[in-house]
Amino acid sequence: MELTLDWLLDKRVHLLGIGGIGVSGVARLLAARGVAVSGCDVRESSIIDALRSEGIDVAIGHRPEHVDQSDVLVYSTAVPGVNPELAYAREKGHPLYHRSHLLGALSLAHLRSVGITGTNGKGTVCAMLTHILRVAGLNPSFFVGALCPNLGTNALAGSGDLFVAELDESDGSLVNIRPDFALVNNLELDHLNYYRDLDHTIETLVTFIDQMPQQGVLFLNGDDQGTLALAARLKGRSCVLFGTGENCSVRCVPVAVSDAGTDFSVTLARPNGPQDLGIFRLNVPGLYNLENAAGALAVALHLGVDPAAAKEALASFKGLLNRYTLVEAAGRKLVKDYMSHPTGIRKVLQTARVGTSGRLIAVFKPYRYTMINYHAENYAAAFANADEVVITRMWEAGEDPIPGVDTPWLADQIAKAGVKVTYIDQMDSITDHLLATQQPGDCAVFFGGNDMFELVDELASRYQSLTQ
Repeated sequence: MELTLDWLLDKRVHLLGIGGIGVSGVARLLAARGVAVSGCDVRESSIIDALRSEGIDVAIGHRPEHVDQSDVLVYSTAVPGVNPELAYAREKGHPLYHRSHLLGALSLAHLRSVGITGTNGKGTVCAMLTHILRVAGLNPSFFVGALCPNLGTNALAGSGDLFVAELDESDGSLVNIRPDFALVNNLELDHLNYYRDLDHTIETLVTFIDQMPQQGVLFLNGDDQGTLALAARLKGRSCVLFGTGENCSVRCVPVAVSDAGTDFSVTLARPNGPQDLGIFRLNVPGLYNLENAAGALAVALHLGVDPAAAKEALASFKGLLNRYTLVEAAGRKLVKDYMSHPTGIRKVLQTARVGTSGRLIAVFKPYRYTMINYHAENYAAAFANADEVVITRMWEAGEDPIPGVDTPWLADQIAKAGVKVTYIDQMDSITDHLLATQQPGDCAVFFGGNDMFELVDELASRYQSLTQ
């Protein structure tokens, strides 16, 4: 049976890990559509506080009785199989769905839906497109795996007929969702805990696209080799290419680039010749954000948005929380960025270099044995633009060790490429190192998660105290 929102309307749905950015978004959308929702997580958080304020019942701790009190249990890939609620539900044969199935049901409940995926930038494209549609007065429902100041939340049920959703490709679960339109921002080998190789990634995306309605339209980054390889595998599917190249139907070419943003020209391919839409402005830094804007613009224009509304929206877009989030203190720059893939790291550092008068320092917490083993050379190339790379002990994410592969080994591989590397085993000691070495004019970019970003806040506070 295909899961539908109508079937869920008289059910009580309990979500494991409801404090996560993705699961909390699903909970918000279900509750807004009239589904009885509850959830649990291992600790209190600002997201849980917000959910409770919205009337959603959240418990701390995972207990089997939560299953007995629900009709449907929802889990994500992040929930381990030994979780007591998940194990109990499987033992009882209790209705059990991955969160992607719920997202699929929400997608089907709308007249038109847009799914946005890819290795890097999908959250930004999703937020950009949603912001454009809102400025254009279309009031879409949306689901974004991040927080965006323009949107105020990660998920909201709008009054319009459109649903825009960020789709997670990391575990292949996006095949459970069948949007009317799909955008693939880029494709590279990532998530090696799930994918064998890039071909496996492309196979999964082909399966996802083949399940879309036949009249559905696919939007692909025409500047990316991975998405072009995907396009070559598709048969009979309407595709729109976006990007900077002459092969793109929606072409966005940079005119002026600074550390504050980009001015760019927009040209549309038309049967009777190119149509010039003029110069647009993006007030978030990075040429990679120009790629993201090209994708969002391509979909918005296809959906009938007036170019003037799109232009206004892109100029007022404020980015995502902890995606190149800049903190300045005592003449020093500190940047928070969730990026962990080497290609994304390289692009972020290129952006940081533009506005840095002093040294550029990369602070990196590696992620997974499989990632650093496969991408060691790519990490070395990604960090080549930095004057110093500070590396701390990796997050293993429960993976089994690979003999000979650990964080000091990765530090050695990067150092062999001629980059200065400082290995600091205990993450908390990074603040002392930077306090002793970072000078006014220097920029330190922190790549990792929330624990790394807490160091940024601590460091900024300590820098400020130096000036008082």
